[in-house]
Amino acid sequence: MIMGSMEKHSEQQLVQEEFSHHDQTIARINNGSFGSCPASIISAQHQWQLRFLQQPDDFYFNHPQPGLLQSRTAIKNLINAAFLEEVAIIDNVTTAAAIVLQHISWGFVQGKYHRGDTVFMLRYTYGAVKKLIHAYISRMGGNVIEAAVPFPEQSNEQIVMAFRQALGKAKEIGNKVILAVIDHISSMPSVLLPLKELVRICREEMVEQVFVDGAHAIELHHLVVSHEYGHGLGVESSWVGTRDYSAQLVIPEVLDFVNRFEGGLEGVQRRNHDKVVEIGEMLSQAWGTKLGSPPEMCASMIMVGLPSSLEISTETDAFNLRTHLWVMFGIEVHIYWQAIKCGVQTSDDCSTAYARISHHVYNTNHDYYRFRDAIIQLCQQGRTCRMLPHIK
Repeated sequence: MIMGSMEKHSEQQLVQEEFSHHDQTIARINNGSFGSCPASIISAQHQWQLRFLQQPDDFYFNHPQPGLLQSRTAIKNLINAAFLEEVAIIDNVTTAAAIVLQHISWGFVQGKYHRGDTVFMLRYTYGAVKKLIHAYISRMGGNVIEAAVPFPEQSNEQIVMAFRQALGKAKEIGNKVILAVIDHISSMPSVLLPLKELVRICREEMVEQVFVDGAHAIELHHLVVSHEYGHGLGVESSWVGTRDYSAQLVIPEVLDFVNRFEGGLEGVQRRNHDKVVEIGEMLSQAWGTKLGSPPEMCASMIMVGLPSSLEISTETDAFNLRTHLWVMFGIEVHIYWQAIKCGVQTSDDCSTAYARISHHVYNTNHDYYRFRDAIIQLCQQGRTCRMLPHIK
């Protein structure tokens, strides 16, 4: 017991030291959009930047490649990749998706794919990725079909059934399905999807390629054609010209930082999940609403129904509430709204809007109590979204 208490105190001290640069007046519970960088990593990144500024020629010719190789190796070991060539460090999911979709669009140009061939994705695919799919595929004459995944949902079986039915219809409409785009954890609403089952269905239905949450290295090239073209995606991504590589170079230090917490990355993930479920249940009970998904379908984010008395009936209402919470209460949280159609809802919950709650190591219970009390205050005052002042 004493040792466990000491470890907990040590982690609390670590969090206080590493995240003291946070604005202490803000409840940051939108980690799903924006996380935070520890102070020690900011310092390490700054050291890389200074090395470039001190002597750019020496830096670019002698330091990035060995450092990036070390970063890729650290990631390879973390994700248990079979080969280093499978690992490429990409700026973000939008860039990764563009790499994949450029590869697919070249298939149309080269005659591998034809007008009417289909790219299949979930309705809740990340917005920027959806737009990329339409930009690259529609202009080539390909079909883009979205699967209507139910939300709120009660089980993985609901998602699997809806996915299989939608994929079957997609095959009937188009020539063949050349790519399926699947989120492992969807953004809005946030749901931990049954990835293995969905990929298995794609294989059974002869979907040519599956894109899950990021770019894969097989036969792909980085969008920026530079000196390393032809050496594989991992090496090509390591050199795209003169730019700030410091964020990629500090990856070993990032993993060392995470391992300072009990259980390392898996321990942090487990505690974040357990805590966000506890918080979600606390909020739903306080507001008299329900969770959008059962706990086993959540990671470190959870969807909590908002009271219907707030009358959130449009995207604008959701945005106004989000802005009001930030300006008036100092709360950062993402609000999701969906139009409920007759026969679509899968539970007796009448919520049309949900708060996406996130948890990370630097969050405290007080962050969520502030959010709970702010919503209760608005409801007790009889305030609806239409009554909230429009804040620009």
